[in-house]
Amino acid sequence: MNDVTETPTSTAVPARPTREQVHAAPKVLLHDHLDGGLRPQTIVELAAEIGHELPAPDAESLGRWFAESADSGSLVRYLETFDHTVAVMQNGPAIARVARECVEDLAADGVVYAEVRYAPEQHVANGMTLDEVVAAVQEGFDAGMAAAGGRIVVRQLLTAMRHQARSMEIAELAIAWRDRGVAGFDIAGAEAGFPPTRHLDAFEYLQRENAHFTIHAGEAFGLPSIWEAIQWCGADRLGHGVRIADDITVADDGSVELGRLAAYVRDKRIPLEMCPSSNIQTGAASSFAEHPIGLLTDLRFRVTVNTDNRLMSQTSMTKEMFGLVEAFGYTLEDLRWFTINAMKSAFLPFDERLKIIDEVVKPGYAALIAG
Repeated sequence: MNDVTETPTSTAVPARPTREQVHAAPKVLLHDHLDGGLRPQTIVELAAEIGHELPAPDAESLGRWFAESADSGSLVRYLETFDHTVAVMQNGPAIARVARECVEDLAADGVVYAEVRYAPEQHVANGMTLDEVVAAVQEGFDAGMAAAGGRIVVRQLLTAMRHQARSMEIAELAIAWRDRGVAGFDIAGAEAGFPPTRHLDAFEYLQRENAHFTIHAGEAFGLPSIWEAIQWCGADRLGHGVRIADDITVADDGSVELGRLAAYVRDKRIPLEMCPSSNIQTGAASSFAEHPIGLLTDLRFRVTVNTDNRLMSQTSMTKEMFGLVEAFGYTLEDLRWFTINAMKSAFLPFDERLKIIDEVVKPGYAALIAG
């Protein structure tokens, strides 16, 4: 699994793939939030069961409200959307349903492997234990994978909130469940004022346990957040990492100079979990065409493509990848490169990653390219 041999090949100028081809292509997703991907109809039904008041009365108008709130440019209004999704995920059956539907929706979109993250600490308001929350998610994932008939593998990433003080507890939970469906650990939440080093004890514990973890960094805050995540905390991957472009200078003549941090990230092949639609909504990029993913791909960083919050961004892996096709003229070979990058970077054992690449990803793309 050598990066040098898996490079984009769009210089051969083959035809751009259609949306139908992108949908049919096998896709790998590393950055997707469980509480950011609920079906609007499910929210309506679960809210009615518990008497939770929603900002819209039916699924169609609620879906519009989520989209408008996420696109409003107001961080306060964007974060308010999660108040409603988290509110309806406070008991085992509801959490299991959301998890099952998540797998069903990803499988229907052609995703063959996914790591879905959520913060267990946000789902204990009604008395569930952290362990019960993880068990409910796993129940739903197992049901979804069974219904998909082996077409998708899904693993959990347990997230700690960076503004809270439960990261060690969540890290220990991830270790307790790592042979039962949990692939790794993450921290999320506001970057500014809450550096990853506040949770250094959790990251050092995970390293001692030979565990995998990713860190949200370089999305709303700049290079210091990325530097701390990598050099102090030892992150295996960067959640978003879009601001690494701030350490790259492109001259008027097109020549490129990488700063020390950007060069290190590229040299070490540290995966970047890039989420174009979400980055546009949060102001980290102005459009698909202006997203740093184009430059980072040209420079052969370990770029991956992801959804972040499918409900809030009204997106899917097909939509994200096809948006890149339209913006940069990417081909099926390029999408194959993104997909293999992601599968190489997954928190699965090496032999399992290799099997999915060799038996699912490569044959799937080969059939599309040949056909």
